[in-house]
Amino acid sequence: MPQQIDLPEFKIETSIIQLVGDSPLIVHAWSHKAKEEMLNNQMKKAKQAREAKDPWMDFCESMYWLDGMPTPPSRKHVESARFGFPAIAFKAAAVRAANDAGMKMTEARRTFHIDADLVQIIGSPSMREDMVRLNQAKADIRYRGEFNPWRVDLEVKFNSHVISLEQIVNLFEIAGFGVGVGEWRPEKNGSFGRFHVAREGEI
Repeated sequence: MPQQIDLPEFKIETSIIQLVGDSPLIVHAWSHKAKEEMLNNQMKKAKQAREAKDPWMDFCESMYWLDGMPTPPSRKHVESARFGFPAIAFKAAAVRAANDAGMKMTEARRTFHIDADLVQIIGSPSMREDMVRLNQAKADIRYRGEFNPWRVDLEVKFNSHVISLEQIVNLFEIAGFGVGVGEWRPEKNGSFGRFHVAREGEI
């Protein structure tokens, strides 16, 4: 006689949470060249001579092209393209904010999900030039995409028997101020990539 098992009821709800940037978002996707160099190093291949720096291509390859990057990309392509950002970065920011909201990070992590690899950044990119230091010694110039102003619409799924929409919104609000996303965010001693949850009538 098979034993009857009563499973606890799940109540999965979906809500759109709109985040509005409070400081510029700096993106830095892995370029094809960087990934190729990493793979060659892991395969113990002989190092090739470094190619001359191409600021325009560095800028274009720093961004996540939702419809694929044309070859070669032009300014018109950049102006008309749709760009994204890793969805997991926003979830990770909200999870890291859990401690400040009186929740455990392990609990927050499993109560909601964003079912997407990339979420669209609503905004237009510009090229930024930054001096960076590698290994605390060697200096380099980086060319990356910057979005300012920017916003994203996150489709969040959550178990409302475990966490409320109000609690999730609060996590993102705290994350936007103290954690951020992208390069040089508050979590990494910067001030970029900050955001807040859109207020009624703001968008």
